[in-house]
Amino acid sequence: MIQSMTGYGKSVIQLPTKKISIEIKSLNSKSLDLNTRMPSIYREKELEVRKLIASQLERGKVDFSLFMEITGEETSTQINKTVVKQYIKQLKEVVDGDETELLKMAIRLPDAVTTERDEIDEDEWSEILAEIRSALEKIHQYRLDEGKSLESEFFDRVKNISDLLDEVITMDPERIEGVRERLHKGVAELKEKVDENRFEQELVFYIEKFDITEEKVRLKNHLDYFLKALKSDDSNGKKLGFISQEMGREINTIGSKSNYAPMQKLVVQMKDELEKIKEQLLNVL
Repeated sequence: MIQSMTGYGKSVIQLPTKKISIEIKSLNSKSLDLNTRMPSIYREKELEVRKLIASQLERGKVDFSLFMEITGEETSTQINKTVVKQYIKQLKEVVDGDETELLKMAIRLPDAVTTERDEIDEDEWSEILAEIRSALEKIHQYRLDEGKSLESEFFDRVKNISDLLDEVITMDPERIEGVRERLHKGVAELKEKVDENRFEQELVFYIEKFDITEEKVRLKNHLDYFLKALKSDDSNGKKLGFISQEMGREINTIGSKSNYAPMQKLVVQMKDELEKIKEQLLNVL
């Protein structure tokens, strides 16, 4: 089953003193383009998180965000009381002012507030890691659901091309007869005597240049192969892209050989359907 590269997953966990929110978003990309945002306390775990995401999502432009909201009384930021008192003392020597106003000024000066670097609690990190996996499961399911919608559209587009190809096959004898009649008419208008046997030989040779039998067979095979690949267990957008390129080659050759306006209209319709397939394939994992 195919998967879309578009997806979204979110998970939230409430710890004793903080709330952790995890968001993962992905869009289409030729390779894995991963961007992470995490609080500085968890930066040492970034490589572990990157490896986990890469193993699960494989490809796409992925944005991973881990937000932390302190909900308890714990804080790693402390007022440096000694420094603040010294600032206030010095400020009093410069200006006369209210204690509160001087405190407001002092607290903004360098080293008035210090932040201690917290050590990561491994038990806490295990819980966060479990929530990251939960968010990955959600984005994986999102991609599968989007893939089902894409798969349905691909089936419709391929069926449309197949139906148009059937019309081409039905029309082909009429086209060849039309080419034959035009050549006979052209020779008749020359009012020259021709060797009928030689003319027929040349006619056969000329008409063979317009023969699209091989292209019709190959295009049919490519359409069948596309559907088979679409139903396979693995999701492979690149493989489907290669098959669609081969389909395009056969459609273009039929168009260049047709030399028949009604058939060329069908070819234009097939190209339009194929272009829509190619556009959506850019989104397939």
